[in-house]
Amino acid sequence: MIINSTSKGVELAVLEEGKLVELHRDPGEISYRVGDIYLGRVRKVLPNLNAGFIDVGYDRDAFLHHSDLGVQFKTQQKWTKLVMSGKLPVSSIEKFKLESKIDKKGQMKDYVSSSQLVMVQVSKEPISTKGPRLTAEVTLPGRFLVLVPFSDKVNLSSHIKSEKERNRLSSLIKSIRPPGFGIIVRTVAQEKGSADLHSDLSDLLNRWEELFNGLKRAKPGKRILGELNKTSTVLRDALRPECELIRVNDETLADQVKTYLGSIGSDKVDIVQFTKDSDLFNTLSIHRQIKATFGKKVNLQSGAYLIIEQTEAMFVIDVNSGGRKKGASSQEENALQTNIECVEEIARLLRLRDIGGIVAIDFIDMAKKEHNKQLTDAMKLAMKIDKAKHNIAPPSKFGVIELTRQRVRDVANVQTQDRCPSCNGTGAIQAAILVTDTIKSSLKYLSKEEGQKKLTLFVHPILEAYLLKGEPIKVFKGWFGTSIRIEWEKELGLTIELESNSSMEILEFNIYNARGEELTI
Repeated sequence: MIINSTSKGVELAVLEEGKLVELHRDPGEISYRVGDIYLGRVRKVLPNLNAGFIDVGYDRDAFLHHSDLGVQFKTQQKWTKLVMSGKLPVSSIEKFKLESKIDKKGQMKDYVSSSQLVMVQVSKEPISTKGPRLTAEVTLPGRFLVLVPFSDKVNLSSHIKSEKERNRLSSLIKSIRPPGFGIIVRTVAQEKGSADLHSDLSDLLNRWEELFNGLKRAKPGKRILGELNKTSTVLRDALRPECELIRVNDETLADQVKTYLGSIGSDKVDIVQFTKDSDLFNTLSIHRQIKATFGKKVNLQSGAYLIIEQTEAMFVIDVNSGGRKKGASSQEENALQTNIECVEEIARLLRLRDIGGIVAIDFIDMAKKEHNKQLTDAMKLAMKIDKAKHNIAPPSKFGVIELTRQRVRDVANVQTQDRCPSCNGTGAIQAAILVTDTIKSSLKYLSKEEGQKKLTLFVHPILEAYLLKGEPIKVFKGWFGTSIRIEWEKELGLTIELESNSSMEILEFNIYNARGEELTI
């Protein structure tokens, strides 16, 4: 893990065998992160959508669906009102009486009304033109555990496969579970002792106390409890046992990382290494990897390449072979080798660029069913390490694999190209003939109306070449060819000097008189 502190914030990169697999950026104190808890005010309820729009202080209203209210919504609402009114002196919910559970198939309008205050948590950050997605089922995530108020259940991550370990963790958590709270055991809790889990639980109960105190003085549209900063969040969620090194280029930040790792009982404190370097991303060639993987075209070492394009509704990835593979005896074999090779790169790019929603991958067509099954199995295996929820469909008859991937943040966007100053990124510029008409009209006005006889025209070198195209050349005793400039001089009775400047935009022009004064029309 590389933590690079810059003047614009903190950049975090996760590398596996030298390859960039995750990229995070923390610009500083920002709101509406996943996990932030707000006191929102209901703006309107939409029965047709069975949802409501909530004002949490963002430019656009946040979205809360009935399915995200949580079965204990009425209990949480009662607790929120009592805390805000000052009628609950302590944060403990051990003896708090639970209300009846809401109907999962019920209607939003039965539980939520306009102008009502609700305590909500960000489940998806603002994406594009959409406001945050919310949940009213507030939870507090820790390193090993997730605290669920108004519940008595203990659930374990499905990634914990060992039955013996599941029984051990279940018994341990049930013995330390505080009354009134449920607990979800995260995957990283495997093989952890009671001291580690108890310490994590204590930290979560302290955060619940912070939430209680924040709610007492909360104002509508304001944050009650913020998530950890990005650095701590990434360390909490992305740090795995196989991590061998954490390099940091800021001494204060390095100490903070060590303190955080120590506070969660991690044995990784010693792998934190401070490096005096103004830009670790540049030194370790991470910027180069970013530029190579965030463009529209991503090249693989074998010569194959991917084209990645985003539309409003989905992402489309096109797989291209770039040539025949060594050892491939047929077109079918060549297609299989190329497709399998691209699978791992696609899985990496989905994680790295935080691509979510619907993704259509156009692999090279293969005729044999066993090859298509092999491709699907390879895709599922490559995506297994991805923590985001995803579903993968087998290839269609056209060789397209469709998948959906959970999206909680906006797609990571890194500029790898500069916008063309002439077309402003549209790919279209004014036709040269229209520009020359404009120039000619200006010259005609200056000649006929203002009596100018000698003018200097400053243009871009490309436009200069266009105006000089066909400039007369001497062949034996005759002259051949006529340029646009020569035609203008004859028609307008002018002497026109052409000068070029590469710093000008392609279709820009300026006109000066014989005294060097710029003339405007």
